[in-house]
Order: sequence, then C-alpha cells, then structure tokens
Amino acid sequence: MIRALDGIIEAVRERPIRTIAVAAAEHESVIGAVWQAAEAGIAEAVLVGDRDEIAAAAETAGVDLGDTAVVHASSDLAAAAIATELVSSGRADILMKGQIHTDDFLRALLDKEKGLRSGHVMSHVFILETTQLDRLTLVTDGAMNIAPNLVQKADIILNAVYLAQLLDITEPKVGVLAATEVVNPDMPATTDAAILSKMSQRRQFPCCQIEGPLALDNAVSEVAAQIKRIESPVAGNCDVLLVPNIEAGNMLAKSFVYLSGGRAAGVLVGASAPVVLTSRADSAEAKLCSIATATLMADLQRTSRLKIGKVHF
Repeated sequence: MIRALDGIIEAVRERPIRTIAVAAAEHESVIGAVWQAAEAGIAEAVLVGDRDEIAAAAETAGVDLGDTAVVHASSDLAAAAIATELVSSGRADILMKGQIHTDDFLRALLDKEKGLRSGHVMSHVFILETTQLDRLTLVTDGAMNIAPNLVQKADIILNAVYLAQLLDITEPKVGVLAATEVVNPDMPATTDAAILSKMSQRRQFPCCQIEGPLALDNAVSEVAAQIKRIESPVAGNCDVLLVPNIEAGNMLAKSFVYLSGGRAAGVLVGASAPVVLTSRADSAEAKLCSIATATLMADLQRTSRLKIGKVHF
C-alpha cells in the first residue's frame, strides 16, 4: 500500500515518461510543477496559453523552459480546447488544468467531438496525505458532480475504488458520509448511504466494502466508532470517503490543506485519459503529486462492473 504522496512519485519513476498537455499554463506554480515532473523523469509538458505570459511565469519560477513545447492560445477557452484536443488525438497522454477556471476547463473536457468523454461518469478525487492515520485517504467528489443522485454516487464510488487499487489498496473500505450515522428519512444523504451499504452487502460492488451512513469521526476513528457502538470492519478504517455533495467534499479537502497544513493531490477519474484537476491556488508541490497520480493512472484498465438498476428475470 502506498501510504504517502511521495510514494506515488517513487512508484512512477520507472514508468514510461508521459506527455502532459497543460491548459492555461501561465503561472509559476504550474511551470514549477511540470519542471519538477520533468526533472524527476515522470513527464514532459506541452504548455498551452499566452506565450509571453508563460515565459514571464517561467522566469518568476526560475525555470529555463529550454526545449519545452509551447503552443500559443489567445484565451483560456482556446487553451483548454487545444490542450484537450492534443490528448483526445493521442498527441499527449494526460490533460492538466492550469490557471483557468474549472468551469471553462470542463467545457472543453466535455465537448462531444474533441473532449474526453468515455461513457463513464467522471468524478474528482482528492488524495489526502493523512499521516496521523498512516495512510492516504481519498475524498470524492468535491469538484465535479454538484449533487449526485444514488446511481451517480455508485459510479463515483467505483471510480474511487479503481484509483485506490492503483495505490495498492486491494479492497478499499468506503465510508458514505453524512451528518449522522443514523438513517433519517428527512436527510437524503443518510438514506442513500444505507442503500449503498446494503448493495455492498449484496455484493453489487466489486472489490470493496461500503458502510454508511457514517459521520466523519466514526469513518476515520476506530475510537469514535466504538464509542458510538458501530460494529463494522469499515467504520474507523475508511480509505475512501464519499461525500454527499460538492460543497462538503471541497470544504473537507481544503480545510485539511489550509487549516491543518496537510498535503493533497487532485485528479479526475472516468475520462478517456488521465486528468490533473487541481485548484488554481494549489502549490507546485500539490500539482506535482497530482501529475504523478495521473501518470499512475495512465495504464488504468477498467475491468470490474457495477450491478445496479437492471433486473433480470
């Protein structure tokens, strides 16, 4: 099991170097991250954006772009479209969000002709380096799906499970979060969680264990789970935290970084190619760890199926 973000970087050092198409690369944290990735032998970049601003950002970051490919784009939207097309056409392996608003980035990603649709639900995963738990903790979905329904939550879980398995977590423990561990019909998050948990018990999900509803404390603390008398091998030991909506996931991950000083990475799972999806305010270190994660995803093959919503007589 990979227990720290540096472990992801080490895991991909011996893999083939991948090409990243960066949309709107005009920021020193972006330039710094791709430069570090190149220095580590992880990936090389194609920087898409305003050529002069990219050069200025590289100077600020103290990076000599050298032979790094730079493709000029007149706007953020144009940069996202060009970078996405580089990946969809096979000229690059990984798509990366740079200094561009997520909505504008996703517009190109979801384009029906040149985007990276795969037929699967796309969802975002924050990877938190929870050193006090001695493991990585995956939080989903805090950046893509606003208020997922039950079926979408099931797909989001499966996306996170695929990623967890790449991190050598063979049978991920998934906690479906709510404000309480008690099922309350007036709180849809708790009823969805109970259904997903029952589906897991009926083996409708491959290669994982799901428990819910769980409050955050009894999802990650065995002591809290014991005090609340929750008897489950998942409670207190969750590898994956499924949040009820985008606000909860975004706040959970960013509070971990900005209030606790934790390290995190962010990727999008479910597209036809790996996607680095980080905040514009994220550090170069966070973006480097996200690049490494996306490189780990480059060989992802989806083989498991989720059984939901169809009845066979």
